[in-house]
Amino acid sequence: MSVRSALVLLLALSAFTFLAACGGSSGPGITKGQCPPSGCFSNSNLNGTYVFSVSGEDLVTGAPYAVVGAINANGSGGITGGTIDMNDASLTSAVIAAPISSGASYTIGQDGRGVISGINFAGNPFTQSLSFDFVLQNSFHGLVIERDANATGSGTMDIETAGTTPSGSYAFSFSGATFSNGGPFATVGNFTITSSGVTGLEDFNANGSALTNGNAGYPLTGTLSAEGTATTLITSSSFNTLTFDVFPIDSSHLKFIEVDSTANLAGDAFTESTTMPTGNLAFTLAGVVSSTTPFAAGGIMVTSGSGSSGNIVTGSGEDYNAGGSTSSVPDGTPFTGTYASTGAGSTGRFSLTLSGFYPALTGFVAYPSSGGIFLLETDDVAINTGAAYAQTTTTSFTSSQGYGLNLSGENFSTSTLAEVDDIAEFAAAASGTSCTETTTGSVITSDTLVGVTDENSIIESTYGQALCGQYSGPDSTGRVAFLYYANTVNGDVNGIAYTVDGTTFPFIETDTAQVSTGVFFEQNASATSPSVAKAHAMFVPPSLIRPHAGAQKKQTQN
Repeated sequence: MSVRSALVLLLALSAFTFLAACGGSSGPGITKGQCPPSGCFSNSNLNGTYVFSVSGEDLVTGAPYAVVGAINANGSGGITGGTIDMNDASLTSAVIAAPISSGASYTIGQDGRGVISGINFAGNPFTQSLSFDFVLQNSFHGLVIERDANATGSGTMDIETAGTTPSGSYAFSFSGATFSNGGPFATVGNFTITSSGVTGLEDFNANGSALTNGNAGYPLTGTLSAEGTATTLITSSSFNTLTFDVFPIDSSHLKFIEVDSTANLAGDAFTESTTMPTGNLAFTLAGVVSSTTPFAAGGIMVTSGSGSSGNIVTGSGEDYNAGGSTSSVPDGTPFTGTYASTGAGSTGRFSLTLSGFYPALTGFVAYPSSGGIFLLETDDVAINTGAAYAQTTTTSFTSSQGYGLNLSGENFSTSTLAEVDDIAEFAAAASGTSCTETTTGSVITSDTLVGVTDENSIIESTYGQALCGQYSGPDSTGRVAFLYYANTVNGDVNGIAYTVDGTTFPFIETDTAQVSTGVFFEQNASATSPSVAKAHAMFVPPSLIRPHAGAQKKQTQN
């Protein structure tokens, strides 16, 4: 059983006043997929207690929605227990925390795609149980989407180290929306746990307005205790509270979900670093610009300095997608800037000032961690959050591996924006493999991407759809251009991925009808332990939700 802690964050009263105004195994829904070149998956790859998360949208009401929990998988298709926290703005009490009822099960296909179905719990507000679709990297980590008609969203799944007690220093990134007006809301910061309490800093962005306490960060103090005992972080008598449940994954990684009626923040904390790495950093950002336009950006940021201050130098380039308007510069739109340690004598908080970054985004705050450098926009132009990762190689996909994929974003082919969440599995450039594009009928015979994709959205949900595509690159900075076709809402995904370590590739979509961010990772069905610096140790930020009125959706399952 997962150890769950309760954490209460107290924020400035003025901030809240503002917020109020502003061929393998088959089973349920699993289409047979090919084994990855590196080996086949089976039900035995899910064995232990796993912390999972999904952030997205209630498909019945259009409300902001987040789920974090822990499931106990027995290695043979059974879910023997677990707990679940749900934060849904449409609920009377907003939050449900309950044990998972008996009867849930899972199925994993040989390609690593799987379904957890039949999750039910006391107080379930929906007419049906919850189901989650996932693709595994190995037995320790996977990428998740919700796959039922209740809600849609994206997240992760990680095996839990039993008996973990959080200790030391962490940096965190949480994002979601407020209940008062549904506006996007995000916070990043850090905290240190000691025997006498918790201290740290945090910054906020509420629907495009930054709250940074004069670019010093808001002080954060308090205590942390185990499940069943509320914990309070106190900064002054004029501060209000946000309360979180905390699910420890291991000593370096914690999963958070807000459990009050103010907002539905969710996210991660990783062990903190107090210096900025120098060299090439691959990054992605997601959010909203111009109040209503979904935005994604990615690229390579080149830093040069001492670790506490320095410059963002020539060679840095940004790719972007602003509501379907995309960059066309081969190496990205050039930008430069500076960074410096800030924050009332504290460590681990950095201020970034940029020049040339589209669309006139000039300021970010950064908190380095073992899961990446957490980024939050602080220039009062827009709201964007994301992460940067130290690049250790510029290599691309290899023909001897399979890859898992997740994307989350907004499709604007309808009158209102519709959240879209995908997982997929594919083999890259498999020897002798060709595929036919479903849209154009063209046959691809080299640098192929061949696999299966699953998608959930309010427009239409499709599972087990053939994926056919092609990639090119990497260029000298590790950019990999890709395009694949599948029978989904958008029909195709055109994007740019950024090599981090040769096995992990955060990416942005560069279509004219959809904006999304996501990640590819290399699969290894026979891995005997999680590997540091691979996808399980990389922060995958949830999309910033833009909820809309609920609607009946169509589902297609093959």
